[in-house]
Amino acid sequence: MKRKIYFGDRLFTIICHVLLALFALICLFPFLLVISASFTDEYTLLWEGYKLFPSKLSTSAYQLVMQTSQLGSGYLVTIFITVAGTAASLLVTSMMSYALSVKKLKIRNKVAFFVYFTMLFSGGMVANYLMVVKYLHLKDNLLVYILPALVSPWNMMLLRNFFATIPESLAESAKIDGANDMTILMKIVLPIAKPGLVTIGLFYALSYWNEWFKAMMYMDKENLITLQYLIMKILRNINFANTVAGSVGVSVNVPTYTSRMATLVVTIGPIVFLYPFLQKYFVKGLTVGGVKG
Repeated sequence: MKRKIYFGDRLFTIICHVLLALFALICLFPFLLVISASFTDEYTLLWEGYKLFPSKLSTSAYQLVMQTSQLGSGYLVTIFITVAGTAASLLVTSMMSYALSVKKLKIRNKVAFFVYFTMLFSGGMVANYLMVVKYLHLKDNLLVYILPALVSPWNMMLLRNFFATIPESLAESAKIDGANDMTILMKIVLPIAKPGLVTIGLFYALSYWNEWFKAMMYMDKENLITLQYLIMKILRNINFANTVAGSVGVSVNVPTYTSRMATLVVTIGPIVFLYPFLQKYFVKGLTVGGVKG
């Protein structure tokens, strides 16, 4: 027997869909404005301001960015450390989080406090630099982007709390069948915790993708710097060229503001397009544990 849909229910559904669509457009509007500004002529942008449909279009900002010789290597370095770093961080973080979520581990509270302590205090920049360069010998090494940030205490705490919601009866049943802790983690815990892993993985991926400070501190080779630091150098050179030209009274047509928008599109685009593939896991993360069978 089909459920009768009343006019009030249908009207309420339509209103909800309209409101959600408007909210999505409001969230999308700033990004569309940035894309439009990146294809706007520099003088048009300064004269008319930011518009979705500018009167004069130009690709000079993208041409200026694409002329950078290290842009390809910067993308490759950033993609490598994002993929490899996220995979390594998820593996180590999940192993540590699972160990601290097991109640039979007697020292788990002490280890958890040690991890939490690192969130409050650090050795400082000088001690960190000496450790990385003098003792770990990671100067001009791609591993400097990954190893110092392999485990985030905050992400580890979140994943540990997520593991704690998984029923202990699953692990006990597996141990009766002869499974060890590694088997339980890989074949039982991680498949159940996939929404949590995707969420933490996105946090790690964003952190690795936006990395620029380590490139400035530890990299002297131009082919090993990240995309974000390369973009910073491009914008810095553009501002310096405008300052020098203005000081000597020379008029140059360097797309300063549109170049900022273009670099923003170049750097944030891949991450924005990645989200739709992960959206279903976020939906599952909202409903996981809501139904018990």
